[in-house]
Amino acid sequence: MAEESFQERTEEATPKRLSEAREKGQVVRSRELSTMIVLMVSSMAILFLGDVTVKGLSSIMENSFSLNREAIFDTGYMLRNLLSSFEEAIYSVLPFIILVLMAAIFSPLLIGGWSFSLKAMSFKWEKMDPIKGVGRIFSLKGLMELVKAFGKFLVVLSVATTLIWTNAEEIFSVGKLDVQQSMISMSSQLAWSLLIISSALIVIALIDVPFQIWEHAKQLKMTRQEVKDEMKQTEGSPEMKRAVQERQRELSRHRMMEEVPKADVIITNPTHYSIALKYDQNKTQAPVVVAKGKDLIAFQIRNVANANNIPIVSAPPLSRAIYFSTDLQKEIPSGLFLAVAQVLAYVYQLKAKGAWSNKKDHSMNDLPVPDELRHE
Repeated sequence: MAEESFQERTEEATPKRLSEAREKGQVVRSRELSTMIVLMVSSMAILFLGDVTVKGLSSIMENSFSLNREAIFDTGYMLRNLLSSFEEAIYSVLPFIILVLMAAIFSPLLIGGWSFSLKAMSFKWEKMDPIKGVGRIFSLKGLMELVKAFGKFLVVLSVATTLIWTNAEEIFSVGKLDVQQSMISMSSQLAWSLLIISSALIVIALIDVPFQIWEHAKQLKMTRQEVKDEMKQTEGSPEMKRAVQERQRELSRHRMMEEVPKADVIITNPTHYSIALKYDQNKTQAPVVVAKGKDLIAFQIRNVANANNIPIVSAPPLSRAIYFSTDLQKEIPSGLFLAVAQVLAYVYQLKAKGAWSNKKDHSMNDLPVPDELRHE
């Protein structure tokens, strides 16, 4: 265990590790990318919806601060005006709020995707550890956050200073306009300034996104021992795997033995190999191997065949040729068609006469088996 704790994390995170991290709320996040997108959407919303919003707010101010004589003596006027102004304000600002809210909700889809985890929201005492907190501050990630903060400050300061310097005359001329025109002008200037500043933050986002992806991958890296342990948990121990494989082989043999009673003939070695063939000329173009085996399994095939009166023919060269050339539930190769046809003709002829019996020796050693399919 001591050696495991000092192993370097050199292995990439497995899919299981990534899934577990997502369940804990550990996904790639770039606050700079989200901030940039929200600011750009906000500025564009102001550009396209600014006039409507300003006119709506101007109407609210006009209705709220200009009272006639009847309104002054109406005790219920202020409450009605307040409700009316509140409703108009909602309609004026609601499109802007919806656009900004959608930008904040959908921006995580660009990197990391949505992730909602109760585990990430749970309280953890280790987060209150001052030593770990100091470690996070002076870590590479903490240094990167400091560099980003300083970079954002310089970018925003330089862009804002340039905008104010180049648009100073237009900014100061706003005071000469009436209230509604000045509000429209200021909202337009604010929107363009915000759009330019948020566009400048693209540089910070282009640096932050690759760093966050690299940092996330680094945090989830595993030691070789962790990968081995995970494989054992996922696939089971070697003993368990062997037991499963043995069980699968048993089930396969059981299914194979169930096919033996359906066979037309069993071709044997006669002791080492047994192959069960079935031929249905309406379904297949050639006989199909429904069961095969050697030694103990070959013996079991012969026992099942005897119990179900399935003809058994001893043809050593042919049995070995079929065993090594044909898989289960596959048709025999074309080179063996003639030899198998002779066996089937022999079996059908004796069965038609009622002269077949497995107690007699049925050997066919001179069958035409091609040299390339022989296995001595």
